[in-house]
Amino acid sequence: MRAIITGGAGFIGSTLADFLLAKGWHVTAIDNMSAGREEFYAHNLGNPSYRFAQLDLKDARKVKDAFAQGADVVFHLAANADVKGGADHPTLDLHEGCMATSNVLEAMRAAGIGKIVFSSTGSVYGEPEVFPTPEDAPFPVQTSMYAASKLYAEGLISAYCEAYGMQAWIYRFVSILGERYTHGVVFSFCAQLRKEDRLTFLSDGTPRKSYLYVGDCVAGIWHGLQHAKGKVNILNLGNDEEMPVRDIADIVVRESGRKKGEIEYVLGQTQRGWIGDSPHIRLDIARMRKLGWEPALSIEQAIVRTVRWLEANPWALEGKYFRGKG
Repeated sequence: MRAIITGGAGFIGSTLADFLLAKGWHVTAIDNMSAGREEFYAHNLGNPSYRFAQLDLKDARKVKDAFAQGADVVFHLAANADVKGGADHPTLDLHEGCMATSNVLEAMRAAGIGKIVFSSTGSVYGEPEVFPTPEDAPFPVQTSMYAASKLYAEGLISAYCEAYGMQAWIYRFVSILGERYTHGVVFSFCAQLRKEDRLTFLSDGTPRKSYLYVGDCVAGIWHGLQHAKGKVNILNLGNDEEMPVRDIADIVVRESGRKKGEIEYVLGQTQRGWIGDSPHIRLDIARMRKLGWEPALSIEQAIVRTVRWLEANPWALEGKYFRGKG
């Protein structure tokens, strides 16, 4: 079996590549390296079943050329990773999400590739009134450029499935944690603790978030692909738990070898850390449960593994990957 993974040098994409290679698949990983890391895929470069191509999905011709070799499945994971920067760069998600997805679908159509797995987001639910939030929850007004671009991509993928007989697996993720994690609140807290004895929050510490370990995420992607047989399969991937941001900080402090009383918490004034940030996220994973999948790790276990990996790999906290405050 052959796979193309967009965003293949990123956090989830490189982990998925390792997973598929271990199952005997041939993998072509594509990434523009705006957020990907060579360290995440270099170990596969000597593998005859693995190929890496650095290219920009906004270049339609190059995408068609890259897809011309064909594949059994395209795993479209590439996206703008800086969610909270959407209001400062309002066309970024249009180009990196909407236009890139259009180019991927056209390249698939030209190459006769019929299956696509897409990484959407639980943020498409905006600020829902139902928790845990199911896939058929009413959609409120969109609150972030990132989520709006994902919702557009979902609609475009569905339309291609209807028009051209394609099949899709659309996964709405909570935030993902684990080895190779390069941005987000846990990352920001770890980066801050390397520089000072305080944590500065963008929010007031009360937002309740749900997280999923990257290994559980990849296993869920695989499980849904094997067991969901509809034309367009929309599936939440998350955890039954939720956790206040302040409790997340406590775990990060503990796992960093610090004492909570020695670290000053500088809290923000509002529940929202930034424009488009949702103060409460928890997805209903009943559809995936019916297919036989469950997350193996709790949120706390996922945070612990993430902090330990960042502590063991301090290079990941430097340079462009330091996103500032949590």
